[in-house]
Amino acid sequence: MFTRRTRMNLRSGSLILALLLAGCESNVYVEPPPPKVTIAQPLMQEVTDYLEFTGTLDASERAEVVARVAGVLQSMHFEPGTQVEEGDLLFIIEPDEYQADMQAAKAELAAAQSNYDRADIEYARAQKLFKKKAGAEADVVKWRVEREISSAEILRAQAKIARAELNLGYTQVTAPFSGRVGRDQVDVGNLVGEGEATVLTEVTRYDPIYVYFNLNERDLLRVIEMIREDARARGLDPDNVDRGEIEVPLFLGLANEEGYPHEGRYDYADSAVDPETGTLQLRGTFENATKPPKLLPGLFARIRMPIGNRPDMPLVTERAIGTDQRGTFLMVVDAENSVERRSVQTGQRIDGLIVIEEGLQKDDRVVVKGVQRARPGRKVDPDTLDMAELTTSAMKQAAQAAEQAARNERSEATPPAQESGGEP
Repeated sequence: MFTRRTRMNLRSGSLILALLLAGCESNVYVEPPPPKVTIAQPLMQEVTDYLEFTGTLDASERAEVVARVAGVLQSMHFEPGTQVEEGDLLFIIEPDEYQADMQAAKAELAAAQSNYDRADIEYARAQKLFKKKAGAEADVVKWRVEREISSAEILRAQAKIARAELNLGYTQVTAPFSGRVGRDQVDVGNLVGEGEATVLTEVTRYDPIYVYFNLNERDLLRVIEMIREDARARGLDPDNVDRGEIEVPLFLGLANEEGYPHEGRYDYADSAVDPETGTLQLRGTFENATKPPKLLPGLFARIRMPIGNRPDMPLVTERAIGTDQRGTFLMVVDAENSVERRSVQTGQRIDGLIVIEEGLQKDDRVVVKGVQRARPGRKVDPDTLDMAELTTSAMKQAAQAAEQAARNERSEATPPAQESGGEP
């Protein structure tokens, strides 16, 4: 027979066995739910292909203002660094000497004119006497020569007056064209123009402004072909196109600017490719009418030139693009909500989105949020988003709208100030 202790041990063992069996049943593996991700189909739009360059800005006109006559610098009539117009007075060189030269030249002209008049009268009288056989032929010849000499002296005196007027005009130094005037390089009271053309200041034109950049041989051939295609599209002869008939736009951005906010046009190209560098120098022109000007000579610039359009190109947000040892890829979700790694080739950036050159179709669903949770071959729980909402402009507008809503909410929550005055 079982003793009481034995029965108790049997009961305890049965209880432990039941607990162990129950524990085994509760440890059955349960697959976790698929991770949450956000997907979007690529934004399809026409894409403009560009060539990108770096270049340097330069003034469209620059001139040194020099002293063209010798003399003491009498006065200055401008503020350095300001805008001047063509013909504005900049300096005056002491004019007294040149005014005296003018008076002397006029006096010489008056004397020459008087000599001519006398010789002309004497010549006419000598001719009359000679015809009446009352005078000598030598007198006729003498006064004819005197008249011709006086006529030459008149021409010489007139030339002296013209030169004197020119030199007197040079004593007033004016701006050769409209632009920004530099600092005065010679102080008032100094002798200038003595034996050399003394530089007084410099005038620079900023509007329009030029940008110079170099085009390599391969891109040059692409641009030539683009111009020929544009000519065909306009009904022109591609083998006989003048520069003014086809306008090539350019876009420019400075180091501190986002994108290429300045629009201009191609203006000039060198006559030959440099054989040492294999490049051709081009020039673009841009309006620069703001005061002060936004574009200054010597600044580094980024330039891009459109060379063609491609319709229906897919664009995705940059946050969806990954890179590993095998290259650039996207995580794409199929109809079964399984993740696939898709190798792609990327292109230019447009409004915060990246053009996908190869590897993506318009109906593909791309993981744009939660990319770290997406594993190839695994299922996900996707939420759908419009790719257009991820452009830089759309996100900026959304942020501005949220900020405005927050301001409105704060203003509504703030009680209006109680007007003072009167008894409570």
